[in-house]
Amino acid sequence: MSRPPLNPTLPLCQLPAGSAGRVRELTGDTDFCQRVREMGFGESAFVTKIGGSGPFICQVNGTRMALSHGAAMHIIVEQLGRP
Repeated sequence: MSRPPLNPTLPLCQLPAGSAGRVRELTGDTDFCQRVREMGFGESAFVTKIGGSGPFICQVNGTRMALSHGAAMHIIVEQLGRP
């Protein structure tokens, strides 16, 4: 049985700029989930939201990339730090 997250979860698009999070769930269709996993946004990956209001600039696995608002709302994260 897995342990529930210590912090509440929220879509990546709602994570404040400068905050870090851990991916907890991917929603959306199978193709979308597979594609973002290939980009590094797999479950348990650490992500930092650098900024933006859509597209969002995020850093995952040492690489910065832009995500649309639609994509970021399907990546559910647990917030780890506040700016």
